[in-house]
Amino acid sequence: MNTFKKSHKQLSIFVTAGYPNLESLPEQLSLLEAKGVDFVEVGIPFSDPMADGPTIQKTSDIALKNGMNLDRLFDQLREYNSNLPVVLMGYLNPVLAYGIDRFLSLCKEVGVSSVILPDMSLEIYERFYQTTFHEYEITPCFLITPSTSTERIATIAKTCRNSFVYLVSSNATTGENISFGQDQKKRFERIRSACGETPLFMGFGIDSKEKVDFVHEVCDGAIIGSAYLKALEHGNEITFLESLQTHEQA
Repeated sequence: MNTFKKSHKQLSIFVTAGYPNLESLPEQLSLLEAKGVDFVEVGIPFSDPMADGPTIQKTSDIALKNGMNLDRLFDQLREYNSNLPVVLMGYLNPVLAYGIDRFLSLCKEVGVSSVILPDMSLEIYERFYQTTFHEYEITPCFLITPSTSTERIATIAKTCRNSFVYLVSSNATTGENISFGQDQKKRFERIRSACGETPLFMGFGIDSKEKVDFVHEVCDGAIIGSAYLKALEHGNEITFLESLQTHEQA
């Protein structure tokens, strides 16, 4: 059963583990669950996050200074008893330094639903890590862009059939201002079709209810990162979440 296949359009929120305080994650997960978020993407702080814009980079710097690391992250997830699906997003080198078996074993132990490693290509995964992921019953999620070929999207969707495909809204880093038009809508609809039965979620630049509504027209769900972290920085996270009017609660 795929945790990410649901009958309604979904909303996911990205948070950085260890931000704004070392012990913030359980409180954040509780809040997001209460506000009807479908799943949470938890960022593993890293000193050189190549796919992330300035907001997430800033939160990663703060989280690292707060003392967040993988051991503490897994401890917090172990202590947090909830049905809210969690996706871990990080980078391959820190995971390899930690130990891929150790990392995936702990992911399974604490109930992580999927893992996103943006710098792990499909080819690298298939050649070096697929057997290990299968051993621990963890299905990765891979990123695609609007320029990814239909054939490659279909291949990735097959690999992610027990997870989801992450559509990056444009060739940009997180947090950049993105606008959508009819041409993009047609392309996104073709991408959705290429994914078949595998859910498709779009992220990067999604920062308002209007954009969430647009994403829901062409994908199975929207992922919000930088906009939520900015609201969290200013203490406006509850107001921001309520402005999105999730499927269960306003």
